[in-house]
Amino acid sequence: MKTAILIDSGCDVSDELARTYHMKVMRLHIIYPEKDYIDGTDITAETVYQRFPREIPITSTPSPQDVREMLDEIKSEGYTHVLAFCISSGLSGTFNTVGCALEEDTDLTSFVLDTRSISFGAGILAVWAAMQLEEGRTFDELKEILPGKVKDSKVFYYMDTLTYLRKGGRIGLVTSVVGSMLNIKPIISCNGDGVYYTAAKIRGAKQGLTRLLEEAGKFAGNGPCLTALLNGQGQDAADALRPRLTTGIPNGTLIMEKAITASLAVHTGPGLVGIGVLRL
Repeated sequence: MKTAILIDSGCDVSDELARTYHMKVMRLHIIYPEKDYIDGTDITAETVYQRFPREIPITSTPSPQDVREMLDEIKSEGYTHVLAFCISSGLSGTFNTVGCALEEDTDLTSFVLDTRSISFGAGILAVWAAMQLEEGRTFDELKEILPGKVKDSKVFYYMDTLTYLRKGGRIGLVTSVVGSMLNIKPIISCNGDGVYYTAAKIRGAKQGLTRLLEEAGKFAGNGPCLTALLNGQGQDAADALRPRLTTGIPNGTLIMEKAITASLAVHTGPGLVGIGVLRL
């Protein structure tokens, strides 16, 4: 038995972690009038920001052919089993696309997890599963454990604007009254159904980072956890927040810092800082 970890690029796992755990990454698509770009391959979040607000692209799931080609690659490397991790089915069709392709493939034994989260809220579950495989847990054990583990993962974002969530149709349950006129900003996350909601409302950026850390710390609790620090054209704010993580989440282990992927940048816009947490 040899188990592959398959993720979509929306899971926001860093290249370093993906290499360390030999993850296979299916790329989402970012579509502009002139070209269909491949997330993280020929387009970055920075390019998306540079073309805002004049151009707002659309995103698309990996195609069924993309998934089939990836499964062929997995099989050619001797894998017999696949644990697949997809961003929330409430925000993307990737879960269904991947699930259908794996169901049709009779050579691989597979399990697809609807993480009901986005970015590293989804990816952190894949990293944890990869760690568990290295420690000797089996595919069958993880298949049973992972659905219950979803509730232990969450990502919180401070956002400067809701414009791009609205335009991309991803607004979910985020409170519509927050807005620029009152300088009220949201902390958003995904609920149990995997759609965005307002975790907190604050006034101004300085309070926003403090409340972001408070919300992440409240979710983490007093037990051990894995954490990640993310930003979307918000590196300075992320740098300022980093030293505060050790006091805000004292039992957390920071395993990743990165800029968000282009596919997430399309829907969130610039000025984002995020904290991902997985309770162990």
